[in-house]
Amino acid sequence: MSDTPILELRNVYKSFGSVQALTDVDFEVRRGEVMALVGDNGAGKSTLIKCIAGIHGMDEGTMTFEGREVSVHTPKDAARLGIEVVYQDLALCDNLDVVQNMYLGREERNPFQILREPPMEARTRETLAGLRVTTIKSIRQTVATLSGGQRQSVAVARAVMWNSKLVILDEPTAALGVAQTEQVLALVNRLAEQGLAVVLISHNLHDIFETATRITVLRLGRNAGMFDRASTTQQEVVHAITAGQPTKVAGIPATSSGGTP
Repeated sequence: MSDTPILELRNVYKSFGSVQALTDVDFEVRRGEVMALVGDNGAGKSTLIKCIAGIHGMDEGTMTFEGREVSVHTPKDAARLGIEVVYQDLALCDNLDVVQNMYLGREERNPFQILREPPMEARTRETLAGLRVTTIKSIRQTVATLSGGQRQSVAVARAVMWNSKLVILDEPTAALGVAQTEQVLALVNRLAEQGLAVVLISHNLHDIFETATRITVLRLGRNAGMFDRASTTQQEVVHAITAGQPTKVAGIPATSSGGTP
């Protein structure tokens, strides 16, 4: 894991009318790590992610990507940087097969505008094999026939296929069974092993403690702590989520956390 953040946000503010969604928020993630982003409903997690993804513009604050300050105004800006988001609804088309979903909106065509099926199939197989996704029998089966875990695997594979450097996963294990959850968490770990930066949003602390390298807690739109997963406990994280006063931040005193609510 790199010691230098690939993505760094500092002093982020975002409001919607009279509602202050984010106040002086700092956030970072490094290559090869899984940074968990946790907090109760209304903590500001979705707003922060949408600022990173270019859906919302920040009112104040800076965003640095790969060591240079950047401005992200649209999802296309984020994609050009190598930032991909897999939302909870996955945005898959049930009536299309795996290959068609992987290339949705990015199809390869020859000069006569005919789809170049063989290279599309080859790259789909290569991407799934690289992530060690072995549960999908055929890349030509429709997504409607896949299980929840398989669908999540397709959505993640689509995100990493386009030279992404940072993958954000929004509640990837929601509504999955035990076996499918383990399959998805293993996939998350493989992303980090391949050197990608991963942001994992989840309400499930068991999943967080199985996969995360570090944990960032938001509460009421403010930073409530950053924890090294190997040296913290679920009780400490829950305390930060509910009380907003961390007992430690990345192994250093809470007074150095950059602010508490």
